[in-house]
Amino acid sequence: MDRHRSLLAIGLIGLGVFIIFGQWLSFFTIVAFLILGYGIYMIRRGDDVKVGYILLAIGGGIILLNHLMLVIAILMISLGLYYAKMKKTHPQGNHVQKQNITSSIHWDRDPWTLRNTSMWHVLGEVNIDLSLAMVEDQNNVLMFQGIVGDIDLIVSEDYGVEIEAFVLFGQVDLDEEKETGMLNRIYWKSPNYEQRDQKVKIIISYLVGNVDIHLT
Repeated sequence: MDRHRSLLAIGLIGLGVFIIFGQWLSFFTIVAFLILGYGIYMIRRGDDVKVGYILLAIGGGIILLNHLMLVIAILMISLGLYYAKMKKTHPQGNHVQKQNITSSIHWDRDPWTLRNTSMWHVLGEVNIDLSLAMVEDQNNVLMFQGIVGDIDLIVSEDYGVEIEAFVLFGQVDLDEEKETGMLNRIYWKSPNYEQRDQKVKIIISYLVGNVDIHLT
């Protein structure tokens, strides 16, 4: 039953894409969307997430070669939304700001400094363990946004944590709460949020992504 629902979801996504982008479709574009759809399906199943992301990269590469202007338009829209969100989230401008084509963040191996940060990337891998963080200020905001992202977040009870996560295509997993498919959104605030002196807000937004949030 779950497999049939997954195939149905992919079919509906493909139909919607066909309706929206029908005028740009060619044989290679259809093949690219089929590869993208199967990649999303593999990510949702969770059996081989890395292969799923490889398929997404291949499908995206085919679309890039055939519809460069469309891809550029999507990138510009995503980057524009990032700057708008960043201005609203960090109105004072006192934050670390990074924009990259690819990013690989590993804040889960050694102690790291927690400060206001905003990042945008086309393809990103972010691993964060808040228990290893060294806090500079009482209130900090981490914002991660882009096209394709794989986020693994370990939440610590040492801080008051607020999380906003949105993925257009893919999966958002918060312990036993899981949202998969299309238009996935999760909002969570730790029970001790108001009592904690040090607070962290984490904002995650991707076009395609896999977000795993582990509560400790």
